[in-house]
This record gives sequence, structure tokens and C-alpha cells, in this order.
Amino acid sequence: MSHDGLRSIGELAEQAGVTVKTVRFYSDGGLLPQASRSAGGHRRYGPDALGRLRLIRSLRALGLPLPEVRRVLDEEDAEDAEAGAGAGGALEDAVAGQLRGLGSQLKALRWREAALRLVQECPPGERAERLRLLGAVPGPPSTAPLARFWRGWLPPRMPAGPAAAFLEVAVPQPPQDPAPAQVLAFARLNALVRRPCTGGERPQPVAHAIAGAGGSAVLYAGLAEAYELAGAQLRAEREPGPGEALDGFVAAYVSAYGARDTPDFRRVLAGQLAADPRIDRYWELVAEVITPRGGPAEPTPGSAHDWLCAALDGQTAAVTA
Repeated sequence: MSHDGLRSIGELAEQAGVTVKTVRFYSDGGLLPQASRSAGGHRRYGPDALGRLRLIRSLRALGLPLPEVRRVLDEEDAEDAEAGAGAGGALEDAVAGQLRGLGSQLKALRWREAALRLVQECPPGERAERLRLLGAVPGPPSTAPLARFWRGWLPPRMPAGPAAAFLEVAVPQPPQDPAPAQVLAFARLNALVRRPCTGGERPQPVAHAIAGAGGSAVLYAGLAEAYELAGAQLRAEREPGPGEALDGFVAAYVSAYGARDTPDFRRVLAGQLAADPRIDRYWELVAEVITPRGGPAEPTPGSAHDWLCAALDGQTAAVTA
């Protein structure tokens, strides 16, 4: 530092560990104010410039874009003018934004790594098919095709709240750190919901038509509770049978239809559910997507529904006998 307490651009750059070009860039952008110019027209910087330049360098090293850096510096200048009152809200917001963006990038990279391993580890004869499946999945992977599939399956004019609640449990989110097998299951799920329906397939269960738009909200709210109870039975590896889960399952249909829970109602319901269209393959793939590596299969609404239908079939058969 010279005798007047000012630094030249070269001195400032050397002490901050950056290039002269970098100092000039921040000066021209207004991030690093210069104190004055020498008689020869050279830039001169005050005592605070070194600390400010180091702060800028640190913020840029964290990945903050220049507009965010400017906001942080402006806030710091305002706090200095008010004797340092307040915390760095601009810095907190900028760091939080960087963390969100970094999390998305890391998720995409983990997905890509698992997809590459999926191709690398598969037999040569299966690579073309796996590449086709992976190529149809948007990057980063999106659940939009799955949500569209369910909106076509759910009753028309079903209230938005219950529909959103059902989609939350029916549409699996891509794992944060997937195994190759989970990537393959998600790709197959994506291909399944995009497959056009054949002429003989019914798009919706009979239960939807009976319940109607208003009753469907009641029906799916009750089914969600019954599926949760049945999921606990599945985790405990219990065989389908009577109990709270089955009673709640039947009660959901009773409430939606405005009927009474009688043996005849249960018998008719069992027959109706047996005749409804099934999407077993969807739920099998969902279980593969959501099950942690090496862990036991996680229950899905599909597996819970099957457990409850089996319990209902067993109960009605016993009554008939």
C-alpha cells in the first residue's frame, strides 16, 4: 500500500489473489468502487477494497451470479450505513437459491449415473430396448405422464382437492439416489402410461360411475384410509382377513353410494370389484420404484387394494358357505 493508503490495481490484484483483468471487470461493473485516479490516470483503491474484493471472490466461488452478488453487496453497504443493524437476508436468500439449484443438479446427475450403469451392466441383447425406454423419459425425469394417466382414470369432474390427494400417493416420485433397477422400473412405468388403450379396455372402474363426481371424493378419501391400514397389514406379512382395514374399505363404498353395510352389499361389491379393469403392472412397477435398495417391497395403493379385495372375497365366500 502506498503512503496515501491507496492501492494500485496491480497491488490490489496481487494481494487478493486475482488477475488485474478480474479487478478491472468488477470495477467496470460497479461492484468494486475505485477511490480515485492517479495523475497518470491509473485506478487507485481505498483500504476497504481488498476486503470487498475477497468477499466478491468468495461469493462467486459459491456460484452466485453477478446480480445476486450485487444485491448482497448493496445490502452490506446499507447495513454499514446503519451501523451494522440486521442480518444478511440477501445472502441467505442467495445461498438458499444455490442450494436448491444444486440439489436439482445432483438429483439429475445421480439419475444419469444410474441410467448409464443400467446400460453398462445389461446383456448386449437388451441394450437397444433399454436405450429406447430411457430415451423416452424426459431429463430430469418427470411425473407428468403418470399424472395425465390418472386424470384419465379418475372420475370426470372429481373435486380438485381429493384428486390431488390421490395423485400424491398414486404417482411415485423418482428416487433421489436411484439404483439402476429403479431407473429401469420408472422408464417402464413411463412407457406403460403412454401406451394407447386397446378397443377392449375400459378406461374407468364401474365404481366411479356409480359414485358420481360428488361421491367419488368421499370414496377416495375413505379408500386412502383403508389402504393405509391394509399397508400396515402387508408390512407385517399378515394374510388378508376381516378387521378394521376391511371395514373401512367397505365403509368407503357405503358412504359413496349412500347404501347400508350388509352381507348382500359386500357380496355385490366383491363381484363388482372383481369385474373392474385392473392395472396390476402399474402397481408392480411403482413398488419397484419406491422400494429402497435391498429392502422389502413397499405397499402401494394397488397392493393394498388387492389385499382388501382378497379379504372381502374370503369373507363373502365364508358367509355364502
